[in-house]
Amino acid sequence: MKKTVNYAMIYAILSMIGGVFYREFTKFQGFSGRTDLAFVHTHLFLLGMVMFLIVTFCIKLFAIDESKKYKLFLRIYHPGVLITTIMLFVRGILQVNQTVVSSGMNGMISGIAGVGHILTGVGIILFLLILKECVKEA
Repeated sequence: MKKTVNYAMIYAILSMIGGVFYREFTKFQGFSGRTDLAFVHTHLFLLGMVMFLIVTFCIKLFAIDESKKYKLFLRIYHPGVLITTIMLFVRGILQVNQTVVSSGMNGMISGIAGVGHILTGVGIILFLLILKECVKEA
């Protein structure tokens, strides 16, 4: 449980850093439009901190960390959230700087972000399967 609380704290700190970066970077650049940087904070906050607080409670209530699939969940979910967030960050910086990217580069960014979303989705499904298995046993 201590590890999952630490994960939640790390995601909370990264979330705050992402929010401050968004505010300060756009202000420094004089940018007032819409940018994907705005979503870095919320992705890290909800998919990171909130998710791992929920995982912590599920460990306490249902011992989900004893499932054989639990480590697989962690190995899939963390990279998924981080890849997704990094690509939001990359696209957001390009938007703020009004950098024109080729269609190939645009597709690459979208593709990598898509892989992150797929990993995150698979991680969430794994978590729900683990939870279902452990609730049945409780």
